[in-house]
Amino acid sequence: MNIFAGSPRATTQASNTPSASRTAPSMAASESTGNPEAVSSIGADVKIVGQVISEGVVNIFGHVEGELRASSALIGDAAHFEGEIYTQDLVIRGHVKGTIHATRVKLEGSAVVQGDIFHRSLAIEENARFEGQSRRQENPTEAPSIVEKEVPELQPHTESTEA
Repeated sequence: MNIFAGSPRATTQASNTPSASRTAPSMAASESTGNPEAVSSIGADVKIVGQVISEGVVNIFGHVEGELRASSALIGDAAHFEGEIYTQDLVIRGHVKGTIHATRVKLEGSAVVQGDIFHRSLAIEENARFEGQSRRQENPTEAPSIVEKEVPELQPHTESTEA
């Protein structure tokens, strides 16, 4: 079943694209959410400072500084992202500086990543550049629990004066 059958734009993309992998991340994620309208794109001429939050797919082709939370995300070839990313599936083709929390991360050949990646699965293609630490975690998108240390209660100091 092709959910994009009624969409001439999606059909044109699929038929004119020499490699299906170039459009696969957003299309596959749309099929998984069951909503072809759940794809949001940030164009090459757009700069966003702040939070980008979506329950669907986010494709970034511009410049974002801040935080990204989405079910799936694509950082395009000429895109720049600086900040924190929280997503299930992440494909990076552009520049990312910051911390990534994603279940599945793929750094394609043109990717440049500076920062730490917390993941369950990490794939790095030839020519991709990655400088930072990689940590495998079962649930990388969950916020870390803050454990409060028990601090001993301070007792007021009293001096006794005996004569």
